[in-house]
Amino acid sequence: MSAKVLTSLSAAETELRELRSAGAVFGLLDIDDEFFLIVRPAPSGTRLLLSDATAALDYDIAAEALETLDADIAPDDLEDADPFEEGDLGVLADIGLPEAVLSVILDEIDLYADEQLGRIAREMGFADELAAVLDRLER
Repeated sequence: MSAKVLTSLSAAETELRELRSAGAVFGLLDIDDEFFLIVRPAPSGTRLLLSDATAALDYDIAAEALETLDADIAPDDLEDADPFEEGDLGVLADIGLPEAVLSVILDEIDLYADEQLGRIAREMGFADELAAVLDRLER
């Protein structure tokens, strides 16, 4: 995927939809180790989870996610809020990550976004594959 997917939700959706796969397609987007998005395109519409809604104050992709989710949150409310998730906690439940487990991972606010995504990968059984992809990206 191109670097543009880290700044544009619509670009992420488009690139994910263009992937050919026999199974479920979803993207785990780590934005500056500050927050992450889970993006899962489907025929009925894209399912989303934003790990930290307060990131919308500083990141356009987070603001775009809140808009897509129809989250009616005033910027003033975000200014004073502790980090909180917004979106579909069940986004990956049918493929191995129960809502309760994802909720526990999101509650670990002392972890960086990449560490939370690593936990998701371990829970879903693809931690080694994710590590291999990340190693290739760092070269």
